Amino acid sequence: MYAIVKTGGKQYRVERGQTLLVERLKADEGAEMQLEPILYRSEEAIFDKEGLAGVKVTAKVLAHVRGEKLRVFKFKPKRGYKRRTGHRQDLTRIEVLDISHGKPKAARKAPAEKADGKAPAEGAPAAAGEATAAPVRAKAAPKAEKPTAEKPKAKADAAKATGEAKATGEAKATGEAKAAKPKADKPKAKPAKPKAEKPKAKGDA
Repeated sequence: MYAIVKTGGKQYRVERGQTLLVERLKADEGAEMQLEPILYRSEEAIFDKEGLAGVKVTAKVLAHVRGEKLRVFKFKPKRGYKRRTGHRQDLTRIEVLDISHGKPKAARKAPAEKADGKAPAEGAPAAAGEATAAPVRAKAAPKAEKPTAEKPKAKADAAKATGEAKATGEAKATGEAKAAKPKADKPKAKPAKPKAEKPKAKGDA
């Protein structure tokens, strides 16, 4: 009997009493936790979601450790570039305590209705169904009353008054414009030139 569990983005094949190193887990030392199973193998293989609901893989956190040191060396030729670094991965050592499989509990059925001596009337459920199916329509809001149209006589009087006001305004504006313009002075008449007398003939003298 074994199971395949998933933790830290990796998959592990585990058996009861096995210890293994996994990615760092957020649990204290000595604490017990449940691992996520993705396959269970005993007499039959179970890997569907409904069957795995009853599989439990219990593990205990033994210690938080660090992995072996890795040397990282970077080198670029003809440039004099050399870098050397190290890395140690954070890990957790766990022990598989138990792998169990129990049938998932079926959902409880609703209690059956007590049988009464009288059978319910056939028309009652139908009427109730129709009542619930029928949509409730909201009452239409009353329409707003339109303002009454003005009488034609009143409209004519208003138009006449506005026409007179416009005419008086235009007349005033033209009168003011004329008064504002200065009158141009008329050119004075030039004095008449005296006529030159013609010389008298010798015979006349």
